[in-house]
Amino acid sequence: MTNSITEHKRHTLAHLLAMAVLKKYPNAKLGIGPTIENGFYYDFQIPEGFKESDLKEFEKAMRKAIGGKLATVGKKVTPDQARALFKDQPFKLDLIEEYASEGRELTAYQTGSFFDLCRGGHIDNTGEIDPDSFMLTRIAGAYWRGDETKPQLQRIYGFAFDTKEELEAYIVMLEEAKKRDHKKLGPELDLFTFSELVGPGLPLWTPKGTILRTVLDDFVWSLRRKHGYQKVEIPHISKKDLYETSGHWQKFQDQLFHVTTREGHEFVMKPMNCPHHTQIYARKPHSYRELPQRYANTTMVYRDEQSGELAGLSRVRCITQDDAHVFCRKDQIAEEMEKVWSIIEEFYGAIGFTLSPRLSLSDPAHPENYLGSREVWDVTEQELRALVQKRGVDAPETLGEAAFYGPKIDFMAKDSLGREWQVATIQLDMNMPERFDLTCVNERGEKERIVMIHAAIMGSIERYLSIVIEHVAGAFPLWLAPVQIKILSINDKVLDFVHDVHKKFELQNIRVEIDDRMESIGKKIREAEMQKIPFLLVIGDKEAESNMVSVRERSKGDIGQEDIDKFIQRVYNAIEHRSLP
Repeated sequence: MTNSITEHKRHTLAHLLAMAVLKKYPNAKLGIGPTIENGFYYDFQIPEGFKESDLKEFEKAMRKAIGGKLATVGKKVTPDQARALFKDQPFKLDLIEEYASEGRELTAYQTGSFFDLCRGGHIDNTGEIDPDSFMLTRIAGAYWRGDETKPQLQRIYGFAFDTKEELEAYIVMLEEAKKRDHKKLGPELDLFTFSELVGPGLPLWTPKGTILRTVLDDFVWSLRRKHGYQKVEIPHISKKDLYETSGHWQKFQDQLFHVTTREGHEFVMKPMNCPHHTQIYARKPHSYRELPQRYANTTMVYRDEQSGELAGLSRVRCITQDDAHVFCRKDQIAEEMEKVWSIIEEFYGAIGFTLSPRLSLSDPAHPENYLGSREVWDVTEQELRALVQKRGVDAPETLGEAAFYGPKIDFMAKDSLGREWQVATIQLDMNMPERFDLTCVNERGEKERIVMIHAAIMGSIERYLSIVIEHVAGAFPLWLAPVQIKILSINDKVLDFVHDVHKKFELQNIRVEIDDRMESIGKKIREAEMQKIPFLLVIGDKEAESNMVSVRERSKGDIGQEDIDKFIQRVYNAIEHRSLP
């Protein structure tokens, strides 16, 4: 996590950027300038627009201000004082009116001769900033307040760290990330594609990409089956009434795809699965002896994401969720959540991720953002704390990150570049069972309110694969690789033997391809290695005569000849155990 000193430096740098822009463009109108992960940005409106060459000029001016060791001082201001201070800044005046109407305290911060409307979080003196620890990176368009009906501004982004060395290391990481970008590797490895006719944010999966999805989903299901989950299936559309009852309609109706029937009935494309699963549970009365009921369902959901927010597989409009919900009694919560935790650890361990949990809790200062009473939230949040304590791990608590119906444990994974991603979740929900009146009949013959556990392992197959592709740079572990073995023939005389070997692999359900083209073996090897296939088998006259194969292993090169039956057994065992390289 970023420490507050780094955040304060980034925030101060955003102010220094605004100072530099006003020096060159005195009539520039200022938007906002917050910190972001690894840096900061500031929004501006200038009639002529920025040029790329401006960035170096702004950097120079910012470094001069740093060298001037300018103090940053904040003070409370009244709405009238703020209006006078920012009388020539319409976007600041817009913020002042909003904050004043909400009764929020206004503060202005001064750095040198520059004032900004800001809630604070700055260093005391610009001399505390390493002048070589930041750089301005790019210019982008942005609408004021993110609203397409409001004026369009220009946004300048910057990276910022505590030291020059940290900045340089981050830039090196970004260069490596470009090579690993799933949007680049996915088409190169023939995993997925997008079509203008189908539409943005709607990926199409090739045979190889579909293998990845299927193998991962089968793995999740095999882990769930061991813990008593049952598969269910649900439709892709629903009456809006379902989501009005669940509370999703009130919160997310603008993000839903709406469907109107010929008779005028209003349906929506389902944005999540949990309300449907409640109705499977509610189909009949349940005795306490039947609980827990565990439903699992891998299915697509649909969300009307804005075009500017779409990004490869990371942000799509059609999301495949490996979703599961457990309906249980309160005294079964801990055991059921532990089972989910165990599934998550085994699944992510097979790809080489180390996980760290985070408690995502409600923000008591904003009860309007959540369903249910404070008392219910206190109980559910304490259940999650108890689980974390029982597992013997540290889990930082983050206010305001809970789902609107319940708190959750988010699992964070670091990839091979050190980037952190939120992946699996365990969510505890006492509110939806209340809204749908879900009960069981207890030992005394009375109706007893149950609880609901939401358990997503991958969460979104699309987003998970975007992370995995970049984590392994497209070089999937043997058990997951769409093509696990490729057989390369040296000449036509060995084709009968090549096809015999191919059949042996297929009998063991090992994914294998043949390259029997009339091309040089060198070219075949180069092209196969570009596809990052774990094993290449070269077969010529010597191999065919001796029932051997010459083996090339990804990242190791030529490892010599091996008896074909022994090699098949070795590969089969590695796949069965999901061994990592």
